[in-house]
Amino acid sequence: MKKGLTSLELCAGAGGQALGLEQAGFSHAALVEIDKHACATLRRNRPGWKVIEADIESFDATPYRGVDLVAAGLPCPPFSVAGKQLGERDERNLFPAAIRIIGEVRPRAVMIENVRGILDAVFDDYRNQVKQQLEDLGYLSGWLLLNASDHGVPQLRPRVAFVATRKEMWERFEWPQPLAEPPLTVGETLYELMASRGWKGAKEWSRRANDIAPTVVGGSKKHGGPDLGPTRARKAWAALGVDGLGVADLPPDRDFSGIMPRLTVPMVALIQGFPPDWIFEGRKTNAYRQVGNAFPPPVARSVAIQVHRCLTAKPSLRAVG
Repeated sequence: MKKGLTSLELCAGAGGQALGLEQAGFSHAALVEIDKHACATLRRNRPGWKVIEADIESFDATPYRGVDLVAAGLPCPPFSVAGKQLGERDERNLFPAAIRIIGEVRPRAVMIENVRGILDAVFDDYRNQVKQQLEDLGYLSGWLLLNASDHGVPQLRPRVAFVATRKEMWERFEWPQPLAEPPLTVGETLYELMASRGWKGAKEWSRRANDIAPTVVGGSKKHGGPDLGPTRARKAWAALGVDGLGVADLPPDRDFSGIMPRLTVPMVALIQGFPPDWIFEGRKTNAYRQVGNAFPPPVARSVAIQVHRCLTAKPSLRAVG
């Protein structure tokens, strides 16, 4: 794969999309994120990245004009079925800010991640509006629902990817295809961490946790302490032998007598597809929210590889002529 393509990432969070971009061959010109804990996480794991702690609504992107890709993980609550689905009327909707920045940077491609709810019929007009605004800037675009489990992540987690390229490149872009092999189960993914403090029941627990996880829920700053989601999600976790009412500080110890341990932040990070050496800064609640709200790196990588191929492919004769 050719190297040398650059990206500017907006709302970078704890680095899920940034890792996927890096693995696909992009280098980061800058990453913009408003949350101080997420910024600390990015700096801790990648000291060489240029991390800018800022609100993208007031961010001047003109110094980055000419980067190849603008990527973003825009806030999900405006379009989430778990919220009021206010869309463009939600003050947290940052699509207008992202479109302004795209106009300032004029990248060759755009990659934005959001929740499944943005594809609901209630947002048809808004999606068409976004598409038209980008077409006015010289881009063609599309939306696709992706399941994280189709890309090696041991979790259900449906996410929507929005990709746009300059008009003359669009026919070279192809969406990623699901992997042929199924992902690991929760038990296979977490066995080593569950057994790391000598828990004697780890092997049996791993055998019973023989499916992928439900969608990890990150929550918002208005939410209380960390847990693994609403009642329905906790029932799905219980079926895997996981107590979803909270997040543990440490894996179960040797004498843990229960059969339903709680997950730790590093365990949830593995279920999100983060590498085991990725460290999350902040106290447990802040760290958990960073993990739960992330774009799984393997899914970001799958989409970013296709964007990279599009940008580095030779134009077809049809495109030229």
